[in-house]
Amino acid sequence: MNKDEFEQFVLGNGKDILRFCVMTTGNHDSGNELYQDTMLKLLEKQGKLDARQNVKSYALSISILLWRNKKKKYAVRKHRVSIGSLEAYEEENGEIGLECGEKTPEEQILEQNEIEAVRAAVAALPEKYRVPLYLQYSANMKMEEIAGCLHIPISTVKTRIRKAKSLLKQELEALGYDR
Repeated sequence: MNKDEFEQFVLGNGKDILRFCVMTTGNHDSGNELYQDTMLKLLEKQGKLDARQNVKSYALSISILLWRNKKKKYAVRKHRVSIGSLEAYEEENGEIGLECGEKTPEEQILEQNEIEAVRAAVAALPEKYRVPLYLQYSANMKMEEIAGCLHIPISTVKTRIRKAKSLLKQELEALGYDR
């Protein structure tokens, strides 16, 4: 992969990778740091990359490996891993809130509570279920790409996503959400 191809890759896929990094870390600053580390690793291996292959999947697998290594390092230091939430990310960046439109304040609050409940339920999922969901919905990856990225069979990806959705449904129904 030459310099121009690498730049095109970053321009075309950088937002998806950054979004995945922020959602994975649960924190804007940590997500940016993970994104930068991922891009540095890709830049180091730029000469070995083939633009005709799925570089996005490779980049996301690098970010997953980097994040796991970082979590292990902090877990050893603090004996527990502290991960911020997506809600904290939104509050820091002023992106919290809904479009005003035609909704009443009560409807806006109810919708915001529902969104927070879904995000909390997703964040509470075990990593093996949460990561494939993030890859599918935040990075817009297909099942085959997720399987390649995580180095697991496609049937395992499908099973984990199905199980994650089932767990989310059970959790949200227990909280009183029915859709």
